[in-house]
Amino acid sequence: MKLDLLNFLKLLASTILFWSFAFCLFIFIRYHALGEEEGIDNGESLIKEILYLGVILGGIIGTLFAIVEYLFDNYLFKNFSLGLILLQKSFIYLLGLILALSYVFSLVEATMDLNLDNDELGWWQTNQVFWLVVAYFLICSLVFSFLKIANEKFGKGVFFNFLIGKYRKPREEKRIFMFLDLQSSTTIAEQLGHYKYSELIQDCFFDLNRIVGKYNAQIYQYVGDEAVLSWDYKSGIKYNNCLEIFFHFQYRLDKRGKYYTKKYGLTPTFKAGVHGGNLIVTEVGSVKKEIAYHGDVINTTARIQDECNKYNEFLLCSNELLKELKLSRKLSQTFIGDLYLKGKEDSLKISAIHKKTGS
Repeated sequence: MKLDLLNFLKLLASTILFWSFAFCLFIFIRYHALGEEEGIDNGESLIKEILYLGVILGGIIGTLFAIVEYLFDNYLFKNFSLGLILLQKSFIYLLGLILALSYVFSLVEATMDLNLDNDELGWWQTNQVFWLVVAYFLICSLVFSFLKIANEKFGKGVFFNFLIGKYRKPREEKRIFMFLDLQSSTTIAEQLGHYKYSELIQDCFFDLNRIVGKYNAQIYQYVGDEAVLSWDYKSGIKYNNCLEIFFHFQYRLDKRGKYYTKKYGLTPTFKAGVHGGNLIVTEVGSVKKEIAYHGDVINTTARIQDECNKYNEFLLCSNELLKELKLSRKLSQTFIGDLYLKGKEDSLKISAIHKKTGS
């Protein structure tokens, strides 16, 4: 609940800031236009009025939009298609903007003492400028909403990197990876059948998506019942994010155990391997573009995860990465042994990470 509240407050702050700026700018333009039309001097005294009205309206519309975005992102998006979501948001945003902008137009005119007749008080209903402004704000809202969805579709920061062409040419980066896989997936698939099994994976990854932001993780890709997570090196090491996310994810699954047991007859358990190092990042494809990672780090992390069944462990990490981490008192490590990699003479030491009982 704390995590959801934190995400909502971040969303609320950003939307209020954006709409406060938008309304301040618009009200300023409206004041200036009316001042020229009516021969009224727009002195510095109007700045306070502009800021006051802009912040109040920005707070109202920003709060409305934040609530809509939060509800759709966290509770409704699983049940509706992308087109239907945008259509529903358009309707809500349209009503909110009509009410807000009609209030702005009327309030600006009242503030400037234009002494409009009763016939002119509802002028905005048939005024083309008003409806053009409504359309402009509505389109801007949908564009930002679409960009937000696109960013979530590609992964945090990936869409922006596509836009600026950051990885048009291969470049070396130091990153941490986690291969996260469903335990006993073959047996579960046989028990549930393909359709029910797909629903299970969908629910599990939905729970995973709810927490990745807290640990600054990026979801690189989904492969069947496996998710590949990635961090830039500093973000992954900070607060042991690359390890803590695993335990939080499993805790979330266990907390929703009644739901999973009722629907699937089991509570899912995942296993994971974690490793980090230098690798190449580049943009690949022309018909279907994506950011690809090339290097031993990917293969090694996958191999580490494969060892979980062999040693009956749920989370394995390379000692090479563990040297960079400072495990909290809640975590402990147990040395497992040496992992011999195909085509390499040197072995890689790996350890199991455990959450201490009661932590």
